[in-house]
Amino acid sequence: MKILNWFLVIAGVVGLISVRLLEDRLFYDPFLNYFHEAVKNITFPEFVWGKLIIGHLFRFILNLFFSCLIIHFLFKNKQWTLQGALMITIIFFITFPIYLYCVYDRFDIGYLFSFYMRRFVIQPLILLLIVPMFYYRKQIGTLKNT
Repeated sequence: MKILNWFLVIAGVVGLISVRLLEDRLFYDPFLNYFHEAVKNITFPEFVWGKLIIGHLFRFILNLFFSCLIIHFLFKNKQWTLQGALMITIIFFITFPIYLYCVYDRFDIGYLFSFYMRRFVIQPLILLLIVPMFYYRKQIGTLKNT
């Protein structure tokens, strides 16, 4: 059974990597090239608000699914999986409107600020905090039981 757990954790990691590698084909995001160029003089791309929002929501759902897969099969704790999903969702619903305001403002609020807000929206960065936090929680629990 442990082999299956590790296989599913690896499948979650591969899923997250695939979302990143296939981002230009899976999602509508006219700002991919804008931020890849890293030139402040590049022209602000034309975009469609509805498609942009739907594309980011679709990406969020995929990232959330693969992140929950990783959390669940690393720790085998449904409550922690739900807590992780809730934390990821809260961070998304805080950063997404800020990012949309940055887009509305044409990134005049600051190029780097907009860049990092976008990172929090499109990448599951919070997973890098959740996994060590739950691992620490698990270690504390095993220390108390001994």
